[in-house]
Parts: sequence; structure tokens; C-alpha cells
Amino acid sequence: TRGNFRSKFKMSKLQRIAEIESEMARTQKNKATSQHLGLLKARLARLKREVLMPAAGGGGGKGEGFDVSKSGDARVGFIGFPSVGKSTLLTKLTGTESEAADYEFTTLTCIPGSLHYKGCKIQLLDLPGIIEGAKDGKGRGKQVIAVARTCDLLLIILDASKPLQHKSIIEHELTGFGIRLNCDPPNIVFKKKDKGGIGITKTVTQTHLDDKQVAAICKEFRVVSGEFTFRCDATVDDLIDVIEGNRIYVPCIYVLNKIDQISVEELDILDRIPHVVPICAFYEWNFDELLDTIWMYLDMNRVYTKPKGQIPDYDAPIVLPKSHSSVKDLCMRIHKGLLSNFKHALVWGSSVKHNPQKCGKDHLLNDEDVVQVVKKI
Repeated sequence: TRGNFRSKFKMSKLQRIAEIESEMARTQKNKATSQHLGLLKARLARLKREVLMPAAGGGGGKGEGFDVSKSGDARVGFIGFPSVGKSTLLTKLTGTESEAADYEFTTLTCIPGSLHYKGCKIQLLDLPGIIEGAKDGKGRGKQVIAVARTCDLLLIILDASKPLQHKSIIEHELTGFGIRLNCDPPNIVFKKKDKGGIGITKTVTQTHLDDKQVAAICKEFRVVSGEFTFRCDATVDDLIDVIEGNRIYVPCIYVLNKIDQISVEELDILDRIPHVVPICAFYEWNFDELLDTIWMYLDMNRVYTKPKGQIPDYDAPIVLPKSHSSVKDLCMRIHKGLLSNFKHALVWGSSVKHNPQKCGKDHLLNDEDVVQVVKKI
């Protein structure tokens, strides 16, 4: 049957993926083998994409309990192995009852909760415990990571007694699903063309890639014509990410839970890991630092609106990502039709030199600015 054929076809691809990973592990890394390893990485990325892509017309979708609609000003996902305290943390932070117990796999669906902090409504998602092999479809790993791709921030919850082992496994699973943690997209511009072959422009000296490698990797992805502009010293992985074009770059906090079960000396060593916040969810230890760090990593601006002749509404700020915090973005958030009658904005706060200052649509706002929009008569 067609279903059996698809299953065998997928299995053969998984076998090819395993063979390529085995060959990469056996191959020594040096200048002579760099091009061969680059091709293997490209082939591996292509095969993984084909395995993870849903079959046309197939069912299964997101799975029951995973199609949670996005709400609030930001979405934060909890990811971690079973029984690390995700459900307890969600309950303590939001009051949402996510089932918790002293055995593994208690949470079987995506549990949403809501947290209000500094005027910002944050949606928290307790995702089922991830397992090794999630990126290859084991358990409900594919649904878990698919929801993780929609989050503005990820909290990777780690058990303080075995943090590094779990951390490396989860990072490997997320990377295999196209999620990049705490890093910026590579500064490579790629434009597809209908003809003309592969064109390469470099504004920075390339120490990891040469033109032959770029051409070979493009051939592996069946890219025959295109223009690349390298504005960073790119690696093979950077190039593959740009060609694939479906990578998600997400800030991440490693939440080290159950610190009551380790010594002060062990905690001092683990606290040196970048992006780590140690807590104890059960006793609510260090929640203030966790909330402050979540706010910092979300990188949001609160903007207060001021009707003419009235005081600003400090109880209901409009929350905008710092990357989209212009007066135009504010107007679009209030009402799309506001821009058609926009004359100028009066702005009070740290983004202007004078209070108030007359500003246009492109003016960038800072946190806790006050804005009065003036319409055309």
C-alpha cells in the first residue's frame, strides 16, 4: 500500500542519515577532508529536511493538544526531559494546574498558562518531556519541537543533578530541527537567479570555505544559479542554514532546577555556564532573577499612550518587540487605519532629546516612552 511504501521510503532515508553520521564520526577533521565533510553535512541536512517534511495530503498534523493559539505579547516555551520540574514551574508562576508527579511522562499534551509581568502578558507553554531522537520523530518529539519553533523565548529546564548531559542532548535535538539558540543569523545574502551560475562576493576573508566548497554544496541542494554575498567568515553550517532558509533563531535560558539537591560548591561551578539561571521550583527559590532574565531576553518595549488633554494610561502599556518599536509599529498595533490620518506623534521619554518632541512614523521608541498620536484635521 501507499502507506507501507512511504514508511519503507522514510526508513531507508533514516538509514542513510545514520550511515552519513557514522561516516562523519569516522572521518578525521583536517584541511584535506574539509570539502568531503562539507558535502556530507549538506547531504545530511537535505535528507533530514525530507524526513521531517509532512507527506502531501497526509494527516497527523500537530497532534491533539499541540494546536495552542498564540496569545498575549510574547510566547515562552518550557522544554526539558521528563520529570525535571516543568509542570511545577508553570503552576508556581501562573497558577495553571499542569499535572505533576514523581514519575516520568506526566504531561502528554501542551499546557498553556499566562503570566503578567511588568505590564506584559506572557504566554507560557509546558511542553511534554522531550526524549532523545525527537528530531527523528520518536515519541511526540516532532510536535514538541514544532511548537518550540513558534516561541519568542525557550526555557530549557535542566535537572541540577545531571544538567550537562541533558543540555547537550536537547541542544542536539533542537539543532536537528532547525532551531538555533542564542545566536544571530549568519551575515550571508543569498539571491536565487534563473540563470548565470553561482556568483560569489566576499567582503570578509573566508577561512572556512572556498569557492569549490560553495559550488559543491549548492549542487547538493540542486541550486544551479544564485548570488552569494559573504559579510562574515562563514562556516559550512552557516552556508547550509542560509540555503535551507528555514532556520529559527531563538533566545534561550537554561533553567537549572532542583538546586536544593546539590551542594553549594556544585552550584557555584554550574552557575558559570552561559545563560543559566539556578532555581528551585518547588520552594520558589530565585524566581525574581528568573523573571527579570525572561524579561531581558524577550527584549520588549512598553509604550504608554496619552490621549490629548489626559494623563497617560500607565495601567495598560502597548508592548512591542525592540526590533519593531517605531511609531509606525505602535500605530499599527493600535489600529491599522490610524496611519492614513497620521500627522505626527508627540513623544515623552528616553528616545527623544526634548519632552515632548514632535516625531514622525519612523522614530524608534524606547521602553516606557509616552506617545500621543496627532491626526490630520
